[in-house]
Amino acid sequence: MILKTFGWSFAVTAAGLVAAVFYGGWQAFGIVAILSILEISLSFDNAVINAGILKKMSEFWQKIFLTIGVLIAVFGMRLVFPVVIVAISAQLGPIEAIDLSFNDPDRYKELVTDAHPSIAAFGGMFLLMIFLDFIFEDRDIKWLGWLERPLAKLGKVDMLSVCVALIILLISAMWFAPQAHQHGGGHADKAETVMLSGIAGLITYLVVGGLSGFFENKLEEEEEREHEAEEEARKAGKPVSGVVLAGKAAFFMFLYLEVLDASFSFDGVIGAFAITNEIVLMALGLGIGAMYVRSLTVYLVRQGTLDDYVYLEHGAHYAIGALSVILLITIRFEINELITGLVGVVLIGWSFWSSLRRNKALAADGGGSDSKSEVSSGV
Repeated sequence: MILKTFGWSFAVTAAGLVAAVFYGGWQAFGIVAILSILEISLSFDNAVINAGILKKMSEFWQKIFLTIGVLIAVFGMRLVFPVVIVAISAQLGPIEAIDLSFNDPDRYKELVTDAHPSIAAFGGMFLLMIFLDFIFEDRDIKWLGWLERPLAKLGKVDMLSVCVALIILLISAMWFAPQAHQHGGGHADKAETVMLSGIAGLITYLVVGGLSGFFENKLEEEEEREHEAEEEARKAGKPVSGVVLAGKAAFFMFLYLEVLDASFSFDGVIGAFAITNEIVLMALGLGIGAMYVRSLTVYLVRQGTLDDYVYLEHGAHYAIGALSVILLITIRFEINELITGLVGVVLIGWSFWSSLRRNKALAADGGGSDSKSEVSSGV
């Protein structure tokens, strides 16, 4: 079962890690491994959401999502999107950006370094919004309850996450300005670049969220129609086999899943810039991670176990928050890639360990309440 579901992912992992060693030695191997782990961890909740929706779809649409969807997710968002970001930021053509990364790495690194403030501001704001919207939402299950309870109360204030993000962006732009003198540029121009890029990241997040909400509403309407048809069939004495969406409902569901996947892949791609500027290493690490996300989606659909490790979603979002802060800091200071990657891995590993402790506490308690499990986990 495991080999059948994850076989392609294992093969892609082996090939990707070997390619990383040949490309940049053992340091490249470590960066690709960290990027893969981060992509899997940051997209774990994506796999859970995908599985919950995918199980309602017909077998035909499941295959469409797991074939065409993989091409869009792996080659579109994880491989092409990083090149597009570098090309736009460094004002290069996509082909030129790829050519420079292979044939003139010094010039490529210089261009990316010059463009880094705009990349960091854009990515930092996008990731920060994901984290703030998560942390300000009141949830039944809390991991770090001492922190999450008061923040959930604050989250009742409308548009708080946007206000906080804009304040942090303003501070980042002002903080960055003095450093610009050392590079011979006008600090006002550099600060303006950071502001504009950060606002672009915020707008991108809001647009992606709006599209997701639009397709989610369409999906709910179609599901409601399917349920009504099921009720009419039951009243008429016709056999009912449960709601398995097809046709227009499945098409809207497919679009919704692709928009969701695109929005979730943004954090992995943008977060990757906090770890490395190498397009090749990004493509290898994120591609490996995306394959595991797809395999994990299939596994969750077949096994039906979506809630075994309830704190992993929390850990992934805290890792996103840490990456957003690191990106904003790297506007002015340089941070080692391995340190950046390990911060996320530690947070996700901690949340996994906390989930295991919670499960053991619930088993010992005979299925007690979530509040007891929180106390027993020390949070």
